[in-house]
Amino acid sequence: MNDNFLRVIASLHRDGVNLDLKTVDICFLVALHARADQSGLTCFEEDVLLDVFEQVCDAVEADADNVAKRATHAIQRLRDQRLLARVDGAGVVRAGEYALTQLALGIIRFFQADEALTRESLTLLTKTLLASLAEAKANAKQATSPEQWREGVIGPLRVTVGDLVGGIERRQRGLDLQQEQVQKRIGELLQEDWFGAIDQCQSLLDETASTLAELNTVLLSDTNQIQAILSDIEQLAAMADMSDAEQTVHRVGEQVDRVAAWGGARQRAWSDFYQYVHRFLRDVVRLDPDRAISERLRNRLADWPSQPFALVIARTPSIRLLRESTDRVERPPVWQPSRDREQQIEDVIPESDLVTLEDRVRQSLAEDPERLADVLEEVLPHVAAVHRYVSVGRVTWQVAKEARPQSPRERDWKPILNDIEIEDWQLRNGRPHRSSGQPEGQA
Repeated sequence: MNDNFLRVIASLHRDGVNLDLKTVDICFLVALHARADQSGLTCFEEDVLLDVFEQVCDAVEADADNVAKRATHAIQRLRDQRLLARVDGAGVVRAGEYALTQLALGIIRFFQADEALTRESLTLLTKTLLASLAEAKANAKQATSPEQWREGVIGPLRVTVGDLVGGIERRQRGLDLQQEQVQKRIGELLQEDWFGAIDQCQSLLDETASTLAELNTVLLSDTNQIQAILSDIEQLAAMADMSDAEQTVHRVGEQVDRVAAWGGARQRAWSDFYQYVHRFLRDVVRLDPDRAISERLRNRLADWPSQPFALVIARTPSIRLLRESTDRVERPPVWQPSRDREQQIEDVIPESDLVTLEDRVRQSLAEDPERLADVLEEVLPHVAAVHRYVSVGRVTWQVAKEARPQSPRERDWKPILNDIEIEDWQLRNGRPHRSSGQPEGQA
């Protein structure tokens, strides 16, 4: 930070400069600017200020009272904050004339600006910038005096090129505002329609990503040409011993570098946001369309003070063996572990036992049991102990297929025969459900 900026910061702190604008004040400034454009005014008399303020109050605060008094306070408030300046020299002799300051115009332009950087606008600005630089380069080759350098090179670089680069940066800020609105819109869509907003979010993401990719391509191609022309002008200025021209070219080059850096930074930032939203849509929204998991997690977090939970991990530290160092390197022998080529024999349930198990389940379901545990307690005692764990899965599958159980989100665990514990189901009352086309009494 150089001395000029330090002096500016010190003066702002000394003067206590601040801005405190209400909504009606901003509306008042915009209305004054619109009146100046319509009527071709360069300044405003007090009657015009009062009339405009009254119109603003009618539009935004229809039930406001003491409009004239409020207008006087608003004018004084804007004058104190250097947004309105009195341009006549009459003092208190007669009513004054006021004009909008540069600060007020900057605020108005910010709220009125709807320009956003597009491929067409960026291409037009960069081609115009290249043409201006080419003309400045041609003037630099023909310049033979300091006056010709100032008129043909330094002046165009400071004014024309500066305005064009400023236009690009202004449109960049407009595109930044649009990106922020897109991100806010994606959040609102997910709040309004959790699962149905996926396609709209995807469309917004793809559209913005395509726009940024096109802009980055244009910036990469055109900024290289701009920097090449600036380098040629700087060499010509060095040969002519024109330090002012060299400094001007250097400042323009920094502005162009800033424009190119903006494109790369926005591309990386949007890429991270794009991946984050896609991950959220894939891992959260699509896997939980009814928000059941999210609701349960939210409830558990809300109930944590009364029902705390924690994740406990027991880790055994490794045993450290300290050995004496040796200079001899022992190469381990090459060996191959022996493999057991015989297949392991697995115990399976005979087919006849499976048929018997299915018949027992159907007999149990025919008695209209209330819960899955009732069916298992009646069927499992007839199964060998070594096959009971596998049989639980087969019985559960058959009950789910034929009895249409009801399974709430929170299910109770119930022990079966003192060696197996299951998440219990509640069964509907009535006869077991049979698929269409199957005779009654058959599996």
